[in-house]
Amino acid sequence: MELRIDRQAMVPVVQQIVDGLTDWILQSGVPPATRLPSVRQIARGNLLSQSCVVEACERLVSQGVLTARQGAGFVVAASPSTLNADEELTPFLGRHAWCDAVCAVAGGLKLGAGGLPQSWREPDDLSYALREVARTDMASLFNYSSPLGLPALREQIAKRLKTLNIEARSTQLLSTGGASHALDLIVRTLFKAGDCVIVETPGYAPLFELLRLHGVRMLEVRRTPSGPDLDMLEALLRQYQPSALFINSHHHNPTGSCLTPAVAQHILQLSKTYDLRVIEDDVYADWHTGNGVRLAALDDDGRVIYVGSFSKTLSSSLRVGFVVAESELVTRLAQVKMISGLGCSRFCEAVLASLMATGAYRKLVQRQRQRLNADRAAALQALEDAEWEIFGKPVGGLFIWARSRMNDQEGVRQQAQRCGVVLSAADAYSPSGETGDWHRINVAYACDPRARQFFRSTAVDRPQAF
Repeated sequence: MELRIDRQAMVPVVQQIVDGLTDWILQSGVPPATRLPSVRQIARGNLLSQSCVVEACERLVSQGVLTARQGAGFVVAASPSTLNADEELTPFLGRHAWCDAVCAVAGGLKLGAGGLPQSWREPDDLSYALREVARTDMASLFNYSSPLGLPALREQIAKRLKTLNIEARSTQLLSTGGASHALDLIVRTLFKAGDCVIVETPGYAPLFELLRLHGVRMLEVRRTPSGPDLDMLEALLRQYQPSALFINSHHHNPTGSCLTPAVAQHILQLSKTYDLRVIEDDVYADWHTGNGVRLAALDDDGRVIYVGSFSKTLSSSLRVGFVVAESELVTRLAQVKMISGLGCSRFCEAVLASLMATGAYRKLVQRQRQRLNADRAAALQALEDAEWEIFGKPVGGLFIWARSRMNDQEGVRQQAQRCGVVLSAADAYSPSGETGDWHRINVAYACDPRARQFFRSTAVDRPQAF
């Protein structure tokens, strides 16, 4: 059993063992009740200490992946339910949202998944913060948060935003239940049925569904490797006078591209000329590598509404996001927030504030960035070896946007199925439902052996038989 331990990585060795054992169980299709090799065998085969292996196995026991049996060591646990959460979600999600949010069938590798794999999650710091808040802040267990959000959290967010050159006073910050909640509040507050906005294509499918839900008309602007197509954007502004532009600034979903400074400046100039609001969705900001310009950092006219989130990096279950906007608009958003849901979870906000104040959150995203950077480089090399066309070369974030040079796109999907890989629907990222041959590839999944086999099988000059 090879666990691929990297002793130079910032991820603790015990967590790497947890990840390696989890991947081995999933990729090998190990059935429940299977006994793991002994702790001594695992340690000796990977040059590890037995105490590290035992600690990793105990964590997996607490997660329900393994069970400990007297005299038999550690055993793969039985599945707790025959119905997984994805199947329960199916009836409640629209076609596009379903493809984006889940993008999987049972047993398949979610190559187009929208978040990190379960095996990447690090529970220790989060568990400690949960216990500390429950022990020291009893009010957070029972009371509502304030309309704008917990002051301690907003203070930490403001400090974090300064590192992105975004200045935000306390009256300009509003906490939300994740970025999706933030976008919903913005749409409810600013638009009515029949209003017209611009969205990027390809783009974020749940946003399209949200706008449809509220009867907001969408105009499409092409996303290029440096940002939206500026000529197309200006033509739409001139012809339709839309109310707003929704845009991913960095590590765009799904292309992974980033705004260049010149494009950012041009967008802000157009917003002034055509009296346009700009909603800047920057949920992948903490995975950014190197310097980058944000529209909110350049805005001196109050036209940019900035949206962020901690759901991608910390936990999809601990729903915390935020909005930065002019004070008057934040007050209106807070009113809608209170009317529609009486605020957000004070407990979740207190936990996140604790993690940010201690530096645990900063160290977590540093480790994630390092892993993503390594896996992105390996994934790009694998795609180039298979002669895939790549939409620019992302320097950070979660996604690569690429397509096979095979003429038969149905054949590409069949190869994926044979390899145990699930691709997003062909129309998942188009506001108008247009099908395409580009695929969103999550770099955290792309180094899986099934993904590597799939890429090799699509190389145009080296077809692989099955």
